[in-house]
Amino acid sequence: MPGTFSQIYIQYVFAVKGRENMIKPAFQEELYKYIAGIVEGKEQKSLAVNGMQDHVHVLVGLRPAMKISDLIRDIKNNSSNFINDRDFLKQKFSWQEGYGAFSYSQSNFGNVIDYIKNQKEHHKKKIFKQEYMGFLKKFDIPFEEKYLFEFYD
Repeated sequence: MPGTFSQIYIQYVFAVKGRENMIKPAFQEELYKYIAGIVEGKEQKSLAVNGMQDHVHVLVGLRPAMKISDLIRDIKNNSSNFINDRDFLKQKFSWQEGYGAFSYSQSNFGNVIDYIKNQKEHHKKKIFKQEYMGFLKKFDIPFEEKYLFEFYD
């Protein structure tokens, strides 16, 4: 829409079904590039994509016409098809239901990019459950633990 200017930064966090370590190093990089391509294909800005073998973080510059839920639906749908169509795994791959979506200001998004890029280092100190619940608490999002991802310590 002409005359409309905005920048909304959203970090998505989503997990592999059953929290299994299915995002193997052999195809991680290719998957992350594919996810960035999905975001760009939807005319949004892909700012950072990274994660661990059981979950992914995606930082997006979102245009106001794009629904947060529509973009994550497309990311999860298309990326699971990408993994399955290329037979990266012996079993069928899918994402868990649900996701986290957290917004950031212009002054903070650089730190978020660094955080996402340094997932492997970060997870030497903190497991995914601690990380995710930390996001929910930091953003003051009420939750019942029974409705969160399947967490296995």
